[in-house]
Amino acid sequence: MKPTTLLPFALALLFLGCRNAPSEDHTNTSLIKVSPARAGMSAERLEKIETMLQEAVNSGEIPGAVALIARKGKIVFYKSYGMADNASQKEMTNDAIFRIASQSKAITATAVMMLWEEGKFRLDDPISKYIPEFKDPQILATFNEADSSYTTTPADKEITIRHLLTHTSGLGYGVIDGDPRIRKIYAKTGVTDLFTTENISIEESVKKLAPLPLHHHPGEKFTYSEGLDVMGYFIEIISGMPFDTFLRTKLFDPLGMDDTWFYLPEEKADRLVSVQQPTEDGWEQYPVTFYDTNYPVTGAKRFFSGGAGLSSTANDYATFLQMYLNEGSYGGARILSPTTIRSIMGDQMGISLSNDRFYYGLAFGVYTQKGQDLGGAGSKGTFDWGGYFNTQYFADPEEEVIGILMKQTQNKWDEDTGWKFRQMTFAAIEE
Repeated sequence: MKPTTLLPFALALLFLGCRNAPSEDHTNTSLIKVSPARAGMSAERLEKIETMLQEAVNSGEIPGAVALIARKGKIVFYKSYGMADNASQKEMTNDAIFRIASQSKAITATAVMMLWEEGKFRLDDPISKYIPEFKDPQILATFNEADSSYTTTPADKEITIRHLLTHTSGLGYGVIDGDPRIRKIYAKTGVTDLFTTENISIEESVKKLAPLPLHHHPGEKFTYSEGLDVMGYFIEIISGMPFDTFLRTKLFDPLGMDDTWFYLPEEKADRLVSVQQPTEDGWEQYPVTFYDTNYPVTGAKRFFSGGAGLSSTANDYATFLQMYLNEGSYGGARILSPTTIRSIMGDQMGISLSNDRFYYGLAFGVYTQKGQDLGGAGSKGTFDWGGYFNTQYFADPEEEVIGILMKQTQNKWDEDTGWKFRQMTFAAIEE
């Protein structure tokens, strides 16, 4: 064959090879920082996010923050702003540790699904099969304000594991519950909510919770609840391990999430960001109220709240989310099957939330086509949630984008950095 006839043949082979070449696989590598251009993002537009966050600190809108953006398995933006503690003038750093509160829920749900993959239970099993105290649930009927006594009527079905994962069980949320009657009943019974420095286990608290009246029949509607705390105790029963040990050995260590803990090791405690509230003169540490914000470093360190108890860094949580974008794998560790990921992201309730913008799956809020089309939230299938101390995250499987914004504030609900960060992140995508 002449050289002139070889050239088209070689070019054709090259073209076919390019067409059939596999896309870049980042499931076996760790998140590393690259230039925005390498991940198809605009450096100029990301700089606008930096300006926005710095101005929010300068104006006193927030005391400090850590922001991380990753795309296609690579970090393109990872910066810290302001103070971790204003009183001591302790500056924020990228490796600062934050109380992530309800961001713990997705981690707990992931642990549940890891055990589900082993055939340990079905999602529609009644929880009373494993925690008998939940047998024959009751609905709140009447309530006496004078002494917090009440009457009930029988629920029309048992609470299932799926109900607990999706906040459709009818359980309440104690001190942050929307119904003052439920708040009083939980308080009188001594149910522990969220996090604590007290000497109590999740088993003890869940068994106090189990016989209390429900908001509504299981599966009837979405009511944010302590269901994931129940799941923490459930994991102990199914796995035969303390909940914190299960997470450490089966999830955190395999993913390299070395900074994610219920209670921080002594050598990590100085990286914990203070919870702060605004004053006329700036920011001050939030006082002890119904909880002590020092719970990650002091106290009995026995209460492993699956719904709100973990602390973590932006990088660790990005690792967790990247595992989901990788369909269950990260750094060579297979945590979940891709088929399980699809179930977790599916609409489990058939109940619309926020005017049909999103639904709840087994671990996250997931955006619908309407949520995408309204703008600023991400593509259809983007999943997210946030935490009580002003932390947030989102991950878009279609655009392969992760956004994490960590703050630690209370009594400041009108600041705009959250929605601006998210909207501007998606606006920085170029290809």
